[in-house]
Amino acid sequence: MRSSTAKFKMPHTYVLLFYIVAAACLLTWIIPAGEFQYQSVDVNGTMRNIVVPGSFRYLTDASPVGILGFFSSFQRGIIEVADLVALIFIVNAAFALVIKTGSFEKMLGTLLRKLEGRENIVVVIFYLFFALGASLFGMWNDFNGMIPIMVGVGVAMGYDAMFGFAVVMLGIGVGFAAALTNPYTIVVAQSIAGIPLYSGFGMRIAIFVVFSAIALWWIFRYGRQIKKDPSRSLVPRGEALFSYDSEELKRLQMGRRESASLAVIFISLTLIFYGCLYLGWGNTQLTAVFLLMGIAVALIFGWSADKIAEELLAGARAIVFGALIVGVARAILVVMRDGHIIDTIINFMAAMIEGTPPIIAAEGMLFIQTFINFAIPSGSGQAATIIPIMAPLGDVAGLSREVTVLAFQLGDGFSNLLWPTCGIATGCGIAGISLSKWWKFFLKLFGIMWLAMMLFIAAAVLIKF
Repeated sequence: MRSSTAKFKMPHTYVLLFYIVAAACLLTWIIPAGEFQYQSVDVNGTMRNIVVPGSFRYLTDASPVGILGFFSSFQRGIIEVADLVALIFIVNAAFALVIKTGSFEKMLGTLLRKLEGRENIVVVIFYLFFALGASLFGMWNDFNGMIPIMVGVGVAMGYDAMFGFAVVMLGIGVGFAAALTNPYTIVVAQSIAGIPLYSGFGMRIAIFVVFSAIALWWIFRYGRQIKKDPSRSLVPRGEALFSYDSEELKRLQMGRRESASLAVIFISLTLIFYGCLYLGWGNTQLTAVFLLMGIAVALIFGWSADKIAEELLAGARAIVFGALIVGVARAILVVMRDGHIIDTIINFMAAMIEGTPPIIAAEGMLFIQTFINFAIPSGSGQAATIIPIMAPLGDVAGLSREVTVLAFQLGDGFSNLLWPTCGIATGCGIAGISLSKWWKFFLKLFGIMWLAMMLFIAAAVLIKF
C-alpha cells in the first residue's frame, strides 16, 4: 500500500504541458472574452500589428474552448511553429555531423590541456559567447545545436549535465534581459515607444555586467557543490545524454581537417551574426547556413553522401523530443487566443497600475511583462502588444518611456527561462533534462534576479532615466 506521505513527483514534461493546456482551456470558460483593435504600422521597415491604446472591448459572443478544440490545439501548435521545428531538427542534425567528425572534441581537448587548472576560463568564454550573441543579435534558437556539446563539456570538466546546460541557458537569458542591440526586443520596443534607437545603452551595459556576475556566481556555486558532494547533482553522470571523458579529451590532438572544419564553423557563425543583424535573416536562412555548415564539415573529412544522409537522420532522430515540444507548448497560446482571453488579461493587468505612484507603476510594469511573457513568448510580438498600452500609462504616471521599455526588456528577457511556453522547454528537451529539474536549479536564482531587476527599475525611476 502506497504511503499517503509519498514524495510528490513532477510529471513528465509532455504531461505537464498537457495539464497546462487543459488549464488554459478551463480559463477560457471563466475569463470573459475581449480584444483590442490593432493597426498595421511600419516599424523599421517591417509591418507589425500594433495595439490601438484604449480600444479594448469585451466580446458579446463568448468563445470557450471545448474538448475538440483542446485536442486539436496540439496539431495546430506544431503547424504554427513548423519553421522553428524544422530549424531545430536541421540545426541539431548539422551539429551532430560536426560532433561525429570529432572536431569539437579535439578543440575542447586542446582548450582543456592548455588551460589545465584554469578550466573555469573556458566556462566564462562560452558563457560570454552565448550572452553576447543573445544581447547583440537576439540569438536563441541558433544556439540549440550547442546544447549537447555544452552538456558534454560540463560532464568532462567534472561537473554534470546541468552545469553545462546552465552555461548556455543563463547566458542566453541574461543576454535577452540585458539586451544591448537585440533587433527583436530593444529595436522594436524603442521604435514603437518613439525614443531614439539604442538610447539608455549605459544602463543596459550595467545590467549586463551585474546579471552576468550573478549568473556566473550561481553556475560556479552549483559546480562547487556537486564536486564536493556528487549526490547533490541534479543530473548524475549516468543520466546525461551527452558526456565526454576529460582525460580522453586532453589526449586528443588537432589536425588539419579539424582546423579546417572549425574555420568553416567560425565563418558560418560570423555569417549568421551578420545576416541576423544587417540582413533581417529568419529561420529559413539560418536553417540553410547550418545545413551547409554540417555538410561542408562532413565533406572535409571525406564522408560519402550516404554516410552524411545517415548521420543527418540519426541527429534528427535524437532531437525529436526537443523539437516537438515547441509545438506542444505552442498549444497553450493557441487555446488562449481561440478563447480571446489574452487581451482581457492584458487589459486587466494594465488597469491595476493606472493611477499609481511612479515607482509602483514601474515595478507593476515589470510584473506584468513577466506574466504576459507566458502568453506571448515572442519578444517582438509582446512589444507590439504591450508597449502601445504601457507607454501612455507610463506618461500619466510620470515615467519616461525609457523606463517603460526597460521594464519590458527585463520582464520579457529572463522569464524566458521560467515559462514552459518559452525557449526553455525546447532547451530542456534537447539536453535531456526535465523541466522539474531545471526549475529546481533555477527558481532561487530567478528570485535573486527578480530582486536585482526591481532594484534597477527603482534606480531608473529615481535618476529620471
